[in-house]
Amino acid sequence: MVKLSVQGLDFWYNGKQVLHGVSLEIMPRRITALIGPSGCGKSTLLRCMNRMNDLIPIAHMSGRVLYEGRDIYAKDTDVPALRRRVGMVFQKPNPFPMSVFDNVAYGLRLQGTPNPDHLGKRVQESLEKADLWDEVKDRLQLSAFRLSGGQQQRLCIARALAVEPDVLLLDEPCSSLDPIATARIEELLARLKRTHTLVIVTHNMQQAKRVSDETCYLLDGRVVEFGPTARLFTHPTERLTREYIRGDFG
Repeated sequence: MVKLSVQGLDFWYNGKQVLHGVSLEIMPRRITALIGPSGCGKSTLLRCMNRMNDLIPIAHMSGRVLYEGRDIYAKDTDVPALRRRVGMVFQKPNPFPMSVFDNVAYGLRLQGTPNPDHLGKRVQESLEKADLWDEVKDRLQLSAFRLSGGQQQRLCIARALAVEPDVLLLDEPCSSLDPIATARIEELLARLKRTHTLVIVTHNMQQAKRVSDETCYLLDGRVVEFGPTARLFTHPTERLTREYIRGDFG
């Protein structure tokens, strides 16, 4: 079953069209990478997948985005519930100004998980899934801002995982991290795809090759090519894809 389906998506920002007829299908328990030069619409497309662009008053769209066959832009969509099922991790780590524990517990408390024992268990499970528990288990009351950049990003992933999403959208999650922290995140993504569907925006084509199962190449808001990562990087069918992969532009 297709997890996310984007169908003929057009998107405008302040009167300028950013996406043109984008269509693609995201399969479950796979990692799909969105690549392309800056300004090609990767992040905009990602944000359309859980209606984050609703928060921009000068933006509008046409077309459909389906989650498990249901149109997420239908009038009766429960948007907060959608965002719990389709979570988001942003480019720069954005921990809340509170403790490590309270960051992970934040969404759980909003959902009404007040029982301290149950809350503590869920926080621990989320930190373990994010490969962070062993590093912070004795520092749960420490300010999240005291963690390193890589730890902060894994904390943000743990916070997203705590509400048990089905899909995780990641917008260049390693762009501000050093190579060692980046490798930790990539290893984490490989483990998470056993139970989650992941979509990642990345400027790093080597990263796309390492972590993804499918890759979508976007240029000027249009899908140039979409297919299995191994095939797309070794035998692309489109000239524009070959030029981008070779580094002729972008």
